[in-house]
Amino acid sequence: MTSSDCLLIEDRAAVRVLTMNRPDKRNALNNALTQALLDALHAADRDPAIKAIVLAGAGQAFCAGADIKEFGGFVNNGSNASAAQAALERAHLTTNLHRVFSQIGKPVIGAAQSYAMGGGAGLALACDMLVAGESLKLGYPELKHGIVAAIVMANLVRQVGRKTAFELVSMGESVDAPRALALGIVNRVAPDAALVETAVGIAERLASFDAPAMAATKRLFHRVADLPLQPALDASLDTNMMMRSFRQDRANDR
Repeated sequence: MTSSDCLLIEDRAAVRVLTMNRPDKRNALNNALTQALLDALHAADRDPAIKAIVLAGAGQAFCAGADIKEFGGFVNNGSNASAAQAALERAHLTTNLHRVFSQIGKPVIGAAQSYAMGGGAGLALACDMLVAGESLKLGYPELKHGIVAAIVMANLVRQVGRKTAFELVSMGESVDAPRALALGIVNRVAPDAALVETAVGIAERLASFDAPAMAATKRLFHRVADLPLQPALDASLDTNMMMRSFRQDRANDR
């Protein structure tokens, strides 16, 4: 196992487990943790020995969202211009973190217990699959604090549909594990004590599949998700022909 102050990294054979490690802050996302996650996801994607990734949170919560105290520091320290620049840089960093889940070829399985709020809920939904602990409370309370759930909204609308997404971001009410399962936000519900092991088990199964086929599946999935039917079928045909050629080339090399 390797670690930094805010992120634990453990390899279990072909599965890399990334554990957010700010349990005293309910794993709230400050700059350091956000950057560490972004770097770790890219590193796992580049590592040929790693075939799947699990994202978890240390302690009693998955992720309580953005570190509000750090945001307060942007406002209270320095000039208005420097505060605005710091906030802009943080927004770009957060956007890059949410974007990377769909850009990398390795599948990411989330393991979320207790609080997954705001940016933490966004992280949970960004994962390719999500296992919820029985204690899960997932929500977007930003509007209650005069904040817009901006960066997380694009992924939320795509995953749960317009009516449900608007309810979640406008009313700010959290959903528990059974409702999250019914809404299609999570794939499985497990006891908190077995949460990470359940997610690792799913990741191990995905890791056992052909890596190029898995990467092509994930790439095509994200490509067709927002396309009209005919362009989506064209993209699917492109991938089908590419993988047939790839398999033939590998057979010829044997």
